[in-house]
Amino acid sequence: MHLPPRIDEHPVRSGRFRSAWRAAHEPVAGVSRRLHLTAWAVVLAVLPSSLWRLPVAFAPGGRGGIGERLYVVFLSVLSEALAFTAFGLIARWGEVFPRWLPLVGGRRVPTMAAVVPAATGAALLTFLWTVLGPVTQVMGTTIRGDALPGDFPGEAGGWEEAWFHICYTPLILWGPLLAVLTIAYWRRRRADERKGSRV
Repeated sequence: MHLPPRIDEHPVRSGRFRSAWRAAHEPVAGVSRRLHLTAWAVVLAVLPSSLWRLPVAFAPGGRGGIGERLYVVFLSVLSEALAFTAFGLIARWGEVFPRWLPLVGGRRVPTMAAVVPAATGAALLTFLWTVLGPVTQVMGTTIRGDALPGDFPGEAGGWEEAWFHICYTPLILWGPLLAVLTIAYWRRRRADERKGSRV
């Protein structure tokens, strides 16, 4: 008795994953390679600090209880999720709501509904990481102006301090890169709207 060949589900899953990945990351027409790389740069600028926190959260004898450690993990996941939204400024899902969303699925994203939060985020991130972060580090103070605690990673000295700076320094780029993507998105959408009004 010959059994029918076994159907492997992995190619189906792999195909679904590939199409979902493409839909999330693939740039729309009019987006240059430079802007596509800029969106990737946002995610990669945030990744080192997100990864740096995880071993710190679960290091043996580390500070804080389970709640604080879970918060650190949540902060890393949230940071990467926010960084990923940069792709919304170059991909189709930033111009047309995905169909699976209730009520708005398949409709055009209003230009300012994307531009206002993105511009606000770019301004806040630039102030926080590009301006305030380096200034407070040089001054040896927290954001509130208090002296940095002795166990602060940036004050530890040696490899621990060097590794902290290597992982956190790329955050300086987050706000400015997001600002570049936001301006390009706004210009592209305005140009599309003008073309549509002439038709």
